[in-house]
Amino acid sequence: MSQHRRRASAQQVRRKRAVIATAFAGTVALGVGVGVWASADGGGGGKPAGSAVRAPSERASGAASSRAATPSSPTPSRSYPLSQAPRTIPAVRSHTPARGPGWRPQRGERVVVSDPELADEGRLIAGELGLAYAGEKDDVRAGDLRLALGSGGGDPESYTMTVRGGRVDISGPGDAGVFYGTRTLKQEVHGAGTAPEGVVRDEPAKPARGFMLDIARKPYTASWIEDRIRELGDLKFNELGLHFSDDQGFRIESSSHPEIVSKDHLTKAQVKQIVDLAAARHITVVPEIDSPGHLGAVIAAHPDLQLRNVNGVATRGAIDISKAASAKIVDDLLNEYAGLFTGNQWHLGGDEYQALTVANPQASYPQLAAAAQQKFGSGATVADLATGWLNDRAATVRAHDRTMRAWNDGFFRTTSVQPAKDLQVAYWTGKEIGARQPVEYLSAGRKVLNYNDEFLYYVLGQPQTFVYPTGQRIYEQWNPRVLRGTTAVPASYDGQILGGSFAVWSDFPNAQTEAQVAAGIRMPLRATVQKLWDPGAPALSWAQFRQLADRLG
Repeated sequence: MSQHRRRASAQQVRRKRAVIATAFAGTVALGVGVGVWASADGGGGGKPAGSAVRAPSERASGAASSRAATPSSPTPSRSYPLSQAPRTIPAVRSHTPARGPGWRPQRGERVVVSDPELADEGRLIAGELGLAYAGEKDDVRAGDLRLALGSGGGDPESYTMTVRGGRVDISGPGDAGVFYGTRTLKQEVHGAGTAPEGVVRDEPAKPARGFMLDIARKPYTASWIEDRIRELGDLKFNELGLHFSDDQGFRIESSSHPEIVSKDHLTKAQVKQIVDLAAARHITVVPEIDSPGHLGAVIAAHPDLQLRNVNGVATRGAIDISKAASAKIVDDLLNEYAGLFTGNQWHLGGDEYQALTVANPQASYPQLAAAAQQKFGSGATVADLATGWLNDRAATVRAHDRTMRAWNDGFFRTTSVQPAKDLQVAYWTGKEIGARQPVEYLSAGRKVLNYNDEFLYYVLGQPQTFVYPTGQRIYEQWNPRVLRGTTAVPASYDGQILGGSFAVWSDFPNAQTEAQVAAGIRMPLRATVQKLWDPGAPALSWAQFRQLADRLG
């Protein structure tokens, strides 16, 4: 089973429960009407009666997907027409319609669970829909919402939701899937007032559905990040990347090296609250301390570690990887933050090391060439030394039982030293020196994450050739196999593409306020998760999808 789909650790579960218990208490205090919405049209929306959405088991790789068999369409009864598929973001993969009134939350109705492990999910949805959380109960009452863990196997992010007889049952192999079922129900009630009668069977196409935020160059408040976590959770994202170290700043409190921390930073207590809230929404926080480039904030406090060329000229942001002290300070930080970020994912960076952007790195940086030859033999190059650096940092993080990724331009074609086999490729660009096509990584057996900078990069200030991405372009032209440019890799590689991430980079931090960033990424986030949940052609047009997003909030 992919490590992206592991159930949260016991420590994360305890933290998650504490966070949701607090949120639930606050919501209930506002009254049972919180979270219960009426719809102007009162309908469920969706496809015409009797149609079917593609089923997970019949999913095909990439943009093309097979069609689920259309269920029979019995003549509507005198009482109720055949239900329509729910309208949600992302869209559910399969809905079997039925005749009945559907389900609408009412005062005094209960949320019950089959397992204490689902208490967090139960309390959260009860507070959101204004219901009473009743805990573990075996009796059945009218209006009940019951959450249950299934006994069988399967994708722990999958779920089944049955609306029948005035009740709702949501079940799944793992608590993540049950949580996603509650997100579907919340959207159904919010968008249409009533959850439609019938059975939803749903699961994601990709196990990694991420949003990455550069807080190094632009500090974001903890409350803004927490608001994004709530938004991401409702959209069924499961990763939040935090790039918190760069040339412009180091933005999280450090006990091992307090001298490198920028004045405007998050405290460890704030980060712990962010991590706990994310765990409560089944989101893994993926930290990134980029090295050996992008370390200007660290170097500012340790100028003796800055890389200098043969003429003594400093190289911006680059640490001298021939010095043992350089490895020590980065390893100190990796070990320290492994205790703060408790998820199973880690980003090592590895991109844009400026020593490798010159015509002859060996001549320009003789100290690096000498260190490479001393460590790896007479024919070793500076690129070998940089690969060895990445492998050494991977060994540090691997000791904390993390799955690691690095940017694609941290992997080099002609090195005798090869990157560790368990390093995943975060593919973002094909514009670097010696650029390699995505298929080169895939054909070598690497697992790849899609950060395609032509679709998924929201770069503040729009420097160079970057423009703010639109949700429409992502929705209509991108899917997880479009790793570079606009061309998809062959469908045979689909299984190696774990998913992708929309990213906000803060090159010009004052170009937009926090509120402008939140507004600017709203539709791109929704388009991205739709294509990660189901990479096939969406059933709705872009105009319909945008209207749905407005209705759901």
